[in-house]
Order: sequence, then C-alpha cells, then structure tokens
Amino acid sequence: MKNRFLLIGILSFVFFTFYSCKSDFEKLRATANAETLHTKAFEYYEKGDYVKAQMLFELIINNLRGKVQAEKVYFYYANTHYYQEKFILASYYYQNFSNTFPNSEYREEADFMSAYSNYELSPKYRLDQTYTDKAIDEFQLFANYYPNSPRVEQCNMLIDQMRQKLEKKAVAEAQLYYDLKRYQSAVHTLENVVKDYPDTKEAERLKYLTIKSYYLLAQNSVYEKQAERYEITLKKSKAFIKRYPKSKHIKEVKTINENSNNKIKFILP
Repeated sequence: MKNRFLLIGILSFVFFTFYSCKSDFEKLRATANAETLHTKAFEYYEKGDYVKAQMLFELIINNLRGKVQAEKVYFYYANTHYYQEKFILASYYYQNFSNTFPNSEYREEADFMSAYSNYELSPKYRLDQTYTDKAIDEFQLFANYYPNSPRVEQCNMLIDQMRQKLEKKAVAEAQLYYDLKRYQSAVHTLENVVKDYPDTKEAERLKYLTIKSYYLLAQNSVYEKQAERYEITLKKSKAFIKRYPKSKHIKEVKTINENSNNKIKFILP
C-alpha cells in the first residue's frame, strides 16, 4: 500500500511539473514582449530545445524585417529545421536566407548547409536520386563560389561519395536490363555508365557486358539490322581484346568476335 501511494505521489509530481513547464512556455508565448521572446528563443536554442526555439523565432521573425537582429534570427531559425531533421525545409530556409542576406557573415555557412541538407536526404542507391543530384550541384556551386573555404575539401569528398552512389545505381540498372534480356536498353545504359564514369573500377566488366548485349541483340534482331549490329559487336570485341588481353572474359569475347565475323560474312554479299 505504501509503495502504491509512493508511486502515485511520484507520478503526480511528474505530471504537475510537466504541466507547470508547459504552462510557463505557453504563458511566455502569449504575453512576453518581442525582446523577451528574442532572448528566450536563443536560450532554448543553446539548450538544444529546437522545437521551442523555433516556435519563438516564428513569433518574432516577421517583425524584424529591416532590423539588425533579423539576420541572426533567420539563420538560427533555419538551423532549428536542420537539427529537427526537417531537411527539405532546412534547405529551403538556408537558400532563402542567402538570397535575403547575400552579404551576411552567415552566408557561407548557409550555402554549405543547404547543400548538406540535400545530402542528408540522399537515399539508398536503388531509390530515386533527385536529392543526390541536388546536393552534388549545390556542393559544386559552393566549391566554385568559395574556392578558399576550408569546407571545399569536404565538398569534394561528398561529391565523390555521391557520384559513386549514382554510378552504383546506373550499373544496377544496366545489369537489370541485361538480366531481363532487354539488350537494346542494356547497351544504351552500359555505354552511358562508361561515358559518365570513365574512371569506374568496373570498366572491364561493363565493356564485356556491352559486347555480350550487342551480340545477343544482333542475334535477336530482324534480318535487316543484324549485319550492322554484328559489326558493332565485332568492333567492340576487337577493342576489348586489345585493351584487356588477360581478362577472365577474353576467351568468351574472342569466341563472340569470331562468330560475329562469320555472321557478317554470311549476311553480306
């Protein structure tokens, strides 16, 4: 029984403490003047209570237009969205800040954080990469606009990381087309991957798959298109044999090369 009363007492204390704190905050929002709201907003921010800081910033931000305090309040307001992981809104407010205060001391940080917010939104490689593309573009713009910034090295590192993700997605798509026997789509995608990512570590395998795709495409084409596609296969297989003489695929590529040559002789008069 004593334990029960003790538990009830503790719960009551917690409830009334919470209720009192909530009431104090609501009272602050309802009755405090702009100067007090400004001070309290930054106090909550420094404590890491970004929800309450954001709510107070919202009460004063529209009344600060043209005033000295506006710049800092707006930048910290954008930060509250980032720290709550509201990255879409964070990017929007950072960009808006830069447009509104182009000469601000916070401008460089805002431009970087806008890009970084999109980086935070970049999903796994199999999903839509719209935010990855946005982040790459913004980091590149940042590096161009602030070439002497200490953040440029980080920008370049993150760009490389995201480009690897885009490459991985493109390779997966090409492999899927090949596996589904959609060879025309496969050769188009495979050639674009090699073109877009010339330093890819998968160049040998991708070029091998391109040759096989062209060969299988030629085999499954209407008669009028076979000769042209076997000629492309022949050209690419010759280049592969020259470039990768010790490849594990060399025997198969040589066979494809020989068969393509024989097919062309049979088809062409």
